[in-house]
Amino acid sequence: METATANSMLVSLLCVLAIAGLVKVVNWIWLRPKKLEKLLRQQGIPGTSYRPLFGDLKDVASLRAQAMTKPMSSFFHDSLARIDPFRHQLMTKFGKVFFMWSGPKPTIVISKPELLREALPKIQEFQKPKTNPIVGKLFAGLVNYEGEQWAQHQRMLNPAFQTKKLKLMLPAFCVSCDERINKLEELVAEAGHGEVDVWPHLNMLSADVISRAAFGSNYEEGQKIFQLLREQLLLALSMLQSVYIPGSRYIPTVRNRRFNRINDEIDTLLKRIIDKRKKAMEAGEAPKDDLLGILMDSNMKEIKQAAASGSKNQRHGISLEEVIEECKLFYFAGQETTSILLVWTLILLSTHRDWQARAREEVLQTFGSNAPSFEGLNYLKTVNMILYEVLRMYPPAPLVPRMVFKDTKLGELSLPAGEKFAMTEAKIALSMILQRFSWELSPSCIHSPITVVTLKPQHGAEIILHRLR
Repeated sequence: METATANSMLVSLLCVLAIAGLVKVVNWIWLRPKKLEKLLRQQGIPGTSYRPLFGDLKDVASLRAQAMTKPMSSFFHDSLARIDPFRHQLMTKFGKVFFMWSGPKPTIVISKPELLREALPKIQEFQKPKTNPIVGKLFAGLVNYEGEQWAQHQRMLNPAFQTKKLKLMLPAFCVSCDERINKLEELVAEAGHGEVDVWPHLNMLSADVISRAAFGSNYEEGQKIFQLLREQLLLALSMLQSVYIPGSRYIPTVRNRRFNRINDEIDTLLKRIIDKRKKAMEAGEAPKDDLLGILMDSNMKEIKQAAASGSKNQRHGISLEEVIEECKLFYFAGQETTSILLVWTLILLSTHRDWQARAREEVLQTFGSNAPSFEGLNYLKTVNMILYEVLRMYPPAPLVPRMVFKDTKLGELSLPAGEKFAMTEAKIALSMILQRFSWELSPSCIHSPITVVTLKPQHGAEIILHRLR
């Protein structure tokens, strides 16, 4: 009798849990999305109709795949139709404010400057979205933090980007640029000119600069980390093509196992670099004037100050894991942003050779045939203007995602809850290239911008280099 009663209670409990789970799933997949859609339409915001679970993700992937098979017909620089054709279609249909569906969550797309100016400074209301755990592993560090944690990491990293520190890194920039440009010269040495795909060379240049300036190692020593990060990025992108189901990253699929193995390898390599530095600093060696040395020195000072003050109410220093996360971010963000800025600059200057000539004249007047100096960079007004215009036309990150976690007003809308381093490096690299080459666009160059996390040329960047000296 008691056994039957216990079994009956267990069955009842399981039924209640099953019904509660079912209600939660139905609410997540259907009821809440339809409620949010109704709220947005009541305010006059146009958008797509919600489709269960996937929303617009299948259309986004399908249109993007179609666009990637077709290069742009000419060097027309409004590239949104190619890099994000679904959003481009909706913008043409609905205007500058509309909503679409990323799975069961609505995404409000805003391209009105006045609303963007209002939203971006409101860091409490418009926060960085909670990332998919896969993305969180790939892009950890300062870029994902908010509040006090963000302020602490920024405070520790700020010294690395002060003028006096950047000035100390200048020799590393110049050595890396000189080595890579020498290799370009070797490619065209026989005839004095030749067609070169500069995209892989610029990738290696910026990778070498990050290795030297951030970690004091050369490109060969850092190459393994770059290769692993790139493979991990491609795996992550393939994993992000579908709606993330909580817990799915723990399923031991081939992709998940490889992703985690790469992550462990990268952590081991970086931990080895950090441990070596830590032992040297503990032995009394002065911290090095690179990004890692400055970060570790700032962290050590903060821990010592906290210990001296006896304060127990705030977080002191950052953990080894957080240092590793910042190192990964240095590697990826530092390498990607600079190489992308440089490649689009070379492509645009190959089609606007009058501006190329003006930039070269300015560089030669400032530096002659000598290596660039930190003080001289401030006089490169034309070069600076060109780089900023390229950033406007081909920003490394075309979209800036933000999420609201409580009901928020933006203009008339009620929303439901839900670079100094790179510019210095780019100026030096561009100046040294202008000193030693002129270039024009190769007839074989295919203009095909593509967004793979950042905006890059899908088929490389073929230009015809002419050696000047």
